[in-house]
Amino acid sequence: MAHDYDVLVIGGGPGGYVAALRAAQLKLRTALVEREHLGGICLNWGCIPTKSLLHTAETLRRIRGAGALGIAVAEPAVDFARVMDRSREVAQRLNRGIAHLLRKAGVAVLEGQAAFDADRAVRVRMSDGSARRLQARHTIIATGARARILPQLPFDGERVWSYREALAARELPRSLLVIGAGAIGMEFASFYATLGTRVTVVEAEPRVLPGGDAEVSEFVGKTFARDGIDLRTGVRLRQATVDPAGVRVTLENVAGKENATGEKSATGEETLQAERVLVAIGLVGNTEALGLEHTQVRVERSFIVADATGATQAPGIHAIGDVVGAPMLAHRASHQALACVERIADPQSQSQTHPPTALIPACVYSHPQTASVGLTEEQARASGRALRVGRFPLEASGKAIAIGEAAGFVKTVFDADTGALLGAHIVGPDAPELIHGFTLAGTLEATEAELIETVFPHPTLSEAMHESVLAAFGRPLHI
Repeated sequence: MAHDYDVLVIGGGPGGYVAALRAAQLKLRTALVEREHLGGICLNWGCIPTKSLLHTAETLRRIRGAGALGIAVAEPAVDFARVMDRSREVAQRLNRGIAHLLRKAGVAVLEGQAAFDADRAVRVRMSDGSARRLQARHTIIATGARARILPQLPFDGERVWSYREALAARELPRSLLVIGAGAIGMEFASFYATLGTRVTVVEAEPRVLPGGDAEVSEFVGKTFARDGIDLRTGVRLRQATVDPAGVRVTLENVAGKENATGEKSATGEETLQAERVLVAIGLVGNTEALGLEHTQVRVERSFIVADATGATQAPGIHAIGDVVGAPMLAHRASHQALACVERIADPQSQSQTHPPTALIPACVYSHPQTASVGLTEEQARASGRALRVGRFPLEASGKAIAIGEAAGFVKTVFDADTGALLGAHIVGPDAPELIHGFTLAGTLEATEAELIETVFPHPTLSEAMHESVLAAFGRPLHI
């Protein structure tokens, strides 16, 4: 059978466009189909524009705190529409950059919707109304994921928001109810609260950031509360009413679960009113309308079943990124894309392998920022290992004190017998910029001995990472 391409990528997000670029670098004839925007959700409606908004919030927070540094400033005025416009400009600039990279690499970019035929060919319904039918030796599905719908509160684009509406608002809401205290919900809660919105966060689990380390969760929850954000954990939505005035919801306690204070929740109801509601209860894979019924590709709970390098049960069809499920992170998708294409180019190659999930860092860019890699302390203890746990508070860090950012800590979890680093967790300024040090240590299989002998510059926030390791092994210095 003649093939139009060696590699056909469906989806142009951080998994798809990286896969296409790497395939072109390896001299494979490559095409990429994208139905909406190059860069995917991450660049256009997720990672990048939200970081623009959160940078605005952090700048505003610093200006308001300038008095402590001896700088007298008036309360700054916020042009909310301009804040939102800048986030869109940042996304558009990067979108153009990706288009340039793909053209330069010789990747054929098709604007349209792709779906499989029975013979594994791919039909593309082009944005101009025409259609193309393509054959490829290998097809990589990188269609990503979208916001999960809450049945009681379907998105309407006006009162009930997904992350898209939260990124495109033209007026600052007076009140916002955020349903879901994961990374997306907490980041938007932090942004809107800093700009002056009265924010309430609702979470069915007993604590915010429920998938992370418990100490991190507790610290973030207390900081949010001090910042005036109302947190309701251990509760779920029972019913909701949407009208022109806003959204009215009835919450009920999740019986038998401990709340953020450690108390068992009792049955009971509460009614809240908000101008807008942001539903951030997770993501579902974009697997519909792909014609997967014509293939051997397995889909479970909206996600494609694939191995670490993207191989599915259908020969020649691969899947990477969010469409294969958790952890749904852009850097995971990009790294998996490289592993997938390397394996396509040379099935015997061992030069490119995808890291285990434990070595994929996860970050939250709210205030405070958090970053983690590896196991939480709870997960490590559940494994039955003997542990050494080190903690170092930023209030003992000279650099953190000097810059007025001494709220937070670094926590490290080691196997007591082997010295292997099992997990690391950072809360505080620049946490996402620091976590790579522990990620690299895990990748290189460093033990406490190598970490203790590593020289960290002084004065820096990174010293707190070293101090946490020292504390785990009874050698704290507290510089």
